[in-house]
Amino acid sequence: MLVALALLCAAAPEPVKYVPRHEELKYTFGGHPPVLHLKPGTRLVSWTEDCFDGAVTRPGQLPTKVVPPGHDNPQTGPFYVDGAEPGDTIAIHIEKLSPARPQGLSSFFPGFGALNGTDRTAVLGPDLPETVWFYDVDEKAGLLRTHSTDGRATWEVPLRPFLGCLGVAPGNGEARSSIVPDSFGGNMDYASMGAGVRLMLPVNEPGALLFLGDGHARQGEGEVAGTGLETSLDVEFSVELVKKKAIGWPRLETDTHVMVLGSARPLLEAFQHATSELQKLLTSDYGLTERGAQTLLGQAAEYEIANVVDPNFTVVAKIRKAMLPRRSSPAAR
Repeated sequence: MLVALALLCAAAPEPVKYVPRHEELKYTFGGHPPVLHLKPGTRLVSWTEDCFDGAVTRPGQLPTKVVPPGHDNPQTGPFYVDGAEPGDTIAIHIEKLSPARPQGLSSFFPGFGALNGTDRTAVLGPDLPETVWFYDVDEKAGLLRTHSTDGRATWEVPLRPFLGCLGVAPGNGEARSSIVPDSFGGNMDYASMGAGVRLMLPVNEPGALLFLGDGHARQGEGEVAGTGLETSLDVEFSVELVKKKAIGWPRLETDTHVMVLGSARPLLEAFQHATSELQKLLTSDYGLTERGAQTLLGQAAEYEIANVVDPNFTVVAKIRKAMLPRRSSPAAR
């Protein structure tokens, strides 16, 4: 037994490490050559910068004054997945996330967020004043702590690291801003995109060209203030290649649920993308007919709002694994 275990450990490949220099960060999904090739199954140890490009380092600094234009949500990558071709799917197993800095920060800034008027949505009243809060990270206690701007109140929230951005090249040679979520993944800002999940993304270009970034120490559902607790993250993940399996939208699996993330404006369209792709998942992976999938969705579907602030909103449609059908015939109705 010990000999077999030793042979297994010896056969396990060493993790690959890639930590980008600042000038190697990217600000679009697509449009860049790969920084590294990954064989399916490779474990990658890496790092991401915060959404402010690392420019906000102390209280009193305002993102609109110190972050260079177009430098929102810097991305690490892209990584070329060997053997991946259009019509395939890659599955990213997020194995470990931890804050790489002792602080996270949250900010209001003008023209952005669900609480301000934007170029797409007008509201009565002025923008909220641009304000930055710094939160201290207590990783040992699993907490983040801060205080009100007048110093009269303090509060703490549980640490819950996740990646706001995981995406592949969109396809057709296109490059999309790093603040956009769409069918290729991207800036979905889903607070459950943490350690232990398996994210499936469609392959649109040879090698998939995987990007990741926009680390968060925590975020409420919807990211209604425009930011979560933004920070840099140390990241460990592995990539699986699923040949000849085409999917339309990002799919996610946790210990308890299967999910789809749909992104669009208005919010109803994001809801419809997520729901229709979840129906396709039930027919392709669980043997239901279209009508069977629809009636199961009617009784078992659950929903979350991942973001209502980005150029596209993101809705999560999901079903508990305990409610998934057990296939008894080739086409269960």
